[in-house]
Amino acid sequence: MTPPLPAEITVGVAGVIWNKQGQVLLIRRRNPPRAGHWSLPGGRVERGERLEDALRREIREETGLEVEILGLAGVAEIVDAASLGGAGHYVLIDYGARAMGDRAKAASDAMDATWFERTSLPPDLWEETRRMISTSARLHLGLAVPQ
Repeated sequence: MTPPLPAEITVGVAGVIWNKQGQVLLIRRRNPPRAGHWSLPGGRVERGERLEDALRREIREETGLEVEILGLAGVAEIVDAASLGGAGHYVLIDYGARAMGDRAKAASDAMDATWFERTSLPPDLWEETRRMISTSARLHLGLAVPQ
């Protein structure tokens, strides 16, 4: 039997972060949902926090990077994340961003932080993450990315 869903929806933000070489930054998640998997850096929006402020804070905490936000990439949703190692309802708002440096360092909720070529993404990447990377590449960099 699946655990009951919490009374509230968790709103999160994530960044499709690009460096000068056109590589995208992924982190390996330390915590559920999707613990141990590659993901976009980001996290929970705190009460009273603006989305873009939450994004900058989460990216700084997980990677040490400062970013320039390029615009919205899209929205993903997980309802009943029990199969992903956590229970709940998550609404994830993803933004394209440009790194203000190349030295990403895993910290906070990230076990690893690595730059990937757009054409060589990890094979076990969540389909929604692939979609956000592809959308941001098209919208913010004018590039096509294989899905």
